[in-house]
Amino acid sequence: MIKAGRLYLVSTPIGNLGDLSGRAREVLGRVALVAAEDTRHSGRLLQGLGISCPMVSLHEHNERDRVPELLDRLRRGEDIALVSDAGTPLVSDPGFHLVRGAIEAGLEISPVPGPCAAIAALSVAGLPTDRFCFEGFLPPRQAARRARLAALAAETRTLVFYESPQRLAASLADAVATLGAGRRAAIARELTKLHESLYHGTLEELAGRATQDADMGRGEIALVVEGAPAAADGASLDIDKVLKVLLKSHSPSQAAALAAEITGARRNECYARALVLSAE
Repeated sequence: MIKAGRLYLVSTPIGNLGDLSGRAREVLGRVALVAAEDTRHSGRLLQGLGISCPMVSLHEHNERDRVPELLDRLRRGEDIALVSDAGTPLVSDPGFHLVRGAIEAGLEISPVPGPCAAIAALSVAGLPTDRFCFEGFLPPRQAARRARLAALAAETRTLVFYESPQRLAASLADAVATLGAGRRAAIARELTKLHESLYHGTLEELAGRATQDADMGRGEIALVVEGAPAAADGASLDIDKVLKVLLKSHSPSQAAALAAEITGARRNECYARALVLSAE
């Protein structure tokens, strides 16, 4: 009986090639196949390591179709390495459906830990790290972005986001409007790369700087934001404050539904206040 192969989730450098672990190098050098988010990008990495290995693409547009083929190869005894363009697979990158499929098929999976931009940014942000919440990329459109940030307004854990350079200034301005100008935050740009830069300050300070410093909006960016202060003595969130933010981009009914979810208040109570505030 053929022993099934193993799926390895291999973390690759987010910039500095020296961050590739010895174990990652060893695994990539002996697997039968590398499933890569971008075969051209990962092909250059393998070439630089002196590794020659067959590759297939696995990205958000083809992952579901690719999974049966990869599971079949694992069943036939082939070891496969899954890599993303940079960092740890599945963290805002493809691979979830493959991992879920391997678990359901009873196949072995092994992580090969290493670089992760979210964790690297969190470590240098100067904000609490005992509890944090990774939110990936915020929505590209302002209304959806503000709604998502408003839903996180009461979150007491440190928040970690990825952001595109083109949207950084707009996202910071929306964070000021929804989370508050005084929240402490940090921007980690181009981590481990030649132009690595760290920016610390309040959201208001960082938002202002983003409109003036062109370099701040270049490259790979992670945004880390201080969590909300814990409510004292069971105090509830200010419903009016939440609604005023939501009513800037939502109808009273939509704003009430979101406010109820955020504050825990009754929806009809939120709707009544939303009507009053929108009339004002």
